[in-house]
Amino acid sequence: MTSFPTDETPNTASPAALRALIESRRAVRRFTSEPVPDEVIRDCLELAVLAPNSCNLQPWSFQVVRDPALLAQLHPVCMGQNAARAPLIIAVLARPDTWRQACRNIIEYWPEAEVPARVRSFYSKTAPFQYNQGPLGLFGLLKRQLVRLAGLRKALMRTPNSRADMRLWAVKSTALAAENLILAFQSHGYATCPMEGFDEVRLRRVLDIPRQAMPIMLLAVGRQGEKGIYNPRLRFPLEQQVTWL
Repeated sequence: MTSFPTDETPNTASPAALRALIESRRAVRRFTSEPVPDEVIRDCLELAVLAPNSCNLQPWSFQVVRDPALLAQLHPVCMGQNAARAPLIIAVLARPDTWRQACRNIIEYWPEAEVPARVRSFYSKTAPFQYNQGPLGLFGLLKRQLVRLAGLRKALMRTPNSRADMRLWAVKSTALAAENLILAFQSHGYATCPMEGFDEVRLRRVLDIPRQAMPIMLLAVGRQGEKGIYNPRLRFPLEQQVTWL
């Protein structure tokens, strides 16, 4: 990920408050019928898109489903899961296809009167070269060969240089935004359940999802219902998953 230095000093939140918020989050499978207010949804989406992301290209989009008729159609798409009866479902989409427009957006929406020359150069030259894979991925194939040769002399960024790399690139950033979204709803007192169990073919028949967009989860949101949490929390011992060097 490429970043540009600023003079801003980040604020620090209370570690205890953050721990309490994260520990209170559980995947909830049953919700009440109470709707989620639009102002809460918007606030949470605003926090979601503050997530860190690759080159600030923000390769994500969200479809907010509140319409009862659409929600009813999504329930069988999610194979009848109880969580899919939530009063709100947000389709979280990774967008490997939006990088060109995002490069233009960086210049258009730059928050200062003048766009720094290094920023303009990066998003008009470097980033388009880095993310463009060309027709049928042929430009990516050429870049892989160039990277292989150049990498013999120095360390360099070796991906994304294929369409598969681009999909992974977009999913990584979108997953960070999804976690922000989940914790934001939790902070408002609304439970969530990220669902990966859905039929993507049928999902595309119900929702107008762009062809190259990748649905990475359907996020069910609402007030926790009775017996909404099925099992006690289980996590493997940290020592099995962490190496200290």
